[in-house]
Amino acid sequence: MSNAVQQDRRSLLFGAGAAVLLLMAWIWALRFAPSEQHQGEVYRIVYLHVPAAFTAFLSAGFLMVFSLMTLIKRNANAALWAKATAEIGLLYTVITLATGSIWGRPTWGVWWEWDARLTTTLILALLYAGYLIFHSSMNPGPQRDRIAAALGVIIALDVPIIYQSVNWWRTLHQPQSIVRAGGSTMAPEMLVVLLFGFLAGLLMASWLLYLRFGNLRLQQRLEQYTYDAQTKGE
Repeated sequence: MSNAVQQDRRSLLFGAGAAVLLLMAWIWALRFAPSEQHQGEVYRIVYLHVPAAFTAFLSAGFLMVFSLMTLIKRNANAALWAKATAEIGLLYTVITLATGSIWGRPTWGVWWEWDARLTTTLILALLYAGYLIFHSSMNPGPQRDRIAAALGVIIALDVPIIYQSVNWWRTLHQPQSIVRAGGSTMAPEMLVVLLFGFLAGLLMASWLLYLRFGNLRLQQRLEQYTYDAQTKGE
């Protein structure tokens, strides 16, 4: 069996395992996790909303790392990893905004409010989208990679603003309840479900990131092959 086939099989098994864990997390959250005393059943969306937000913010951190590697080491693979990470980050940011709106409708009475945290998260989605539009609009090459890398670093700077927004401005969004001084305010039986959702979501995001990187690398090789063929033809 070739190495490529073995690698594809391992990737498939990893993805299937991540999907099973994600399904288990949702079943646990929807059927067996306790409901919140004041918000009731609608609170269960937190088990999807918060892991999605965490993954979106973590993606921005990895985007900054890959972008710095592109700028400092001129690493071509790092540029591909950066683009793949931005795509995953945009996906999870959109999920975060969608689930936040669904949660906000019965809680606040509106689908959307120009709340500080919601607004800064929307800005993150727009930054991710702008990064990808810019990347697709420029010709491949070192110049595109360097400019995109600079944008990647800027995008990551929005995450601390999102995290601190509930402290810096008056906001409808609930204050920090998981990572905070003095420990989490969540009940342990809720926190364990949320942490399991974190794990399952991160594994699924890692698998999607790996697949997307492979697709981008194949696309790059095809573009290079086409360019070489055209050059020889001339």
